[in-house]
Amino acid sequence: MSDASIALNRFGLGAKAGARPPADPRRALIDQFGAFDPRPAPIAALPRTQAIAAQLADYLAEVRQLAQDARRERAVDGGAMKDQPAGAAAGRGNGAARDPAMRARQFARQQGRDHYVNAIGARAQAAVATETPFVERLVHFWSNHFAVSADKITMIGLTGAFEFDAIRPHVLGRFRDMLFAVERHPAMLLYLDQAQSVGPDSMVGQAAAQRQQRQRVGLNENLAREILELHTLGVRTGYTQADVTEFARAMTGWSVAGLGRGPAARVAGLNGEPGSFIFAPRIHQPGVRTILGKKYDQAGEAQAAAVLDDLSVHPATARHIATKLARHFAGDDPPPALVSRLETAFLASGGDLPTVYRALIDAPETWATQPVKFKTPWEWSVSAMRALGTQEIPSAAVVGLMDQLGQPVWRPGSPAGYDDIAASWAGPDAVMRRVEAAERLAARTRETIDARVRAAQLFPDALGAPTAQAIARAESPAQGVALMLVCPEFLRR
Repeated sequence: MSDASIALNRFGLGAKAGARPPADPRRALIDQFGAFDPRPAPIAALPRTQAIAAQLADYLAEVRQLAQDARRERAVDGGAMKDQPAGAAAGRGNGAARDPAMRARQFARQQGRDHYVNAIGARAQAAVATETPFVERLVHFWSNHFAVSADKITMIGLTGAFEFDAIRPHVLGRFRDMLFAVERHPAMLLYLDQAQSVGPDSMVGQAAAQRQQRQRVGLNENLAREILELHTLGVRTGYTQADVTEFARAMTGWSVAGLGRGPAARVAGLNGEPGSFIFAPRIHQPGVRTILGKKYDQAGEAQAAAVLDDLSVHPATARHIATKLARHFAGDDPPPALVSRLETAFLASGGDLPTVYRALIDAPETWATQPVKFKTPWEWSVSAMRALGTQEIPSAAVVGLMDQLGQPVWRPGSPAGYDDIAASWAGPDAVMRRVEAAERLAARTRETIDARVRAAQLFPDALGAPTAQAIARAESPAQGVALMLVCPEFLRR
C-alpha cells in the first residue's frame, strides 16, 4: 500500500469516486480535525435525544396506566373484562390498545421505523458523503467502544441519538468529556439499568425494606462494572469486586427523568424534562466510598463524578484506550511500541484525543505497507458505497445489508460491542455474503463504471497486478465492479 492508499483506506473510509489522492497524506489527515462537522445535514434532520425520550416517557406512562386499569378491573370482578372506567385515557377503548404486550409491539415498530432505521440511514449518508473520513471512522470506533444495543424496547429509538449526541460532539475533545456525556446519556443509563439502582440505605431503600415490597429495589452494579471493565481501566487491571460494588454505591442517584421504572421511580423525585440526566438524592447510598484504594467523601452527585474524573486519566485507562486504537489502526496484534507511545500521549495530554490521534498519524506502525486489518461489514459497506459514488441511500436497504452481513448497526447484543479482529469477520460464509452483496450493488449502479480505471483511483499506487488482471478479464462492466468490491485490496485496509 502507498501512503496515499493508507490514508484513504486504513485511516479513512475508502476513497470517494472521482476524488484525487492526497498529495501529503499525513497533513491531509490532520487537516480533517478542523473541517469535521459534528452534525452534518442527514443527522441534523433527525429528532434529538429529548424528543425521542419524550415519546418513550409517554409510552411508559401509558403502560403504567394500562397496568393500573387491569389491576382495578381484576379487583372489581376477579379478572373479567369490564368497560373502561370513566376518565380513562382516550384511545384505549379497543383491545389492541388495552393489551400491554400488543401495545409494546406497536411501540417497538414505531420506534424502529421512525428513529432506528432513519438514524442508520443518516449515519450511512454522513459516512458516504463525508470529506473527513478519518474523524468519521473515529466516531464509529468510539461508538463501538461505548456500545449500547437496541435489544430492549426502551433502547430502539435512543441508540442513534446516543451516538449523535454523546459521541460525535466529543470525538475531537477530551476523553473525560466524552466519558461524562456517555455515562449521563439516557441510552446508557437505561441500557445498563442504572436508572433503577437504589442505595439500600437511601431514603427510598429503607422505606422499601420497611414495607417489604414485593417488587424489590436495590443496588444495580451493571453500569459501574462496565465503566471499569470496558469504558476505562479494562479487564484484569487490578480492580476488585469490592471496587465495583463501592462504585455502584457511589453512582446511585444518577438517573434519567421521566423514564424510570418500578417503585423507586415513583417516589425518588425523578422529575424534569424526559430523557435529561438528573441526580436523585433520595435513592443515593450515603457514606464514604473507597475505590481503587482512594477514599471519596464527596456528597451526592459529586461522589461518582470524582471517581469518573480519576478513571478518565488513570494509567490503566490510557493503556486500555491505546491498545484498542493500536489494534484498530495497526493490526489485530497491537504493536507494543505503538501502544506505549499512544499511552504516553494520552497521559501527557490529560486524555486530549487529538493529541493521541496525532501520535497515531506519526507512528510508523500505522503506515506499514502491507494491509493490517480485515474490514468489518460496516467498513466494507461504507467503502463500497463511496467507491461507487452512491447518492441515494435508502435507510431500510442499509439496515437489510448490515443484517445480511452479520453486523446489525447498534445491535451488538453486548456492552462489549463488536469484535475488531479478522477472525470475527473473515470466515468463508461471511466472505460469500459480501460477494453476493457486491454483485447486487454492482447490478444496481446506474452509471457504467470502468472498474479498471476506478480501482486504480481507489488504490493509488497500490493495486496489485493479479487484481488488475482479474478485473480486466471481466465479462461485463457490472462483473468488473463486483470483482473490484471483493478483491483483496478492497476487503482489507
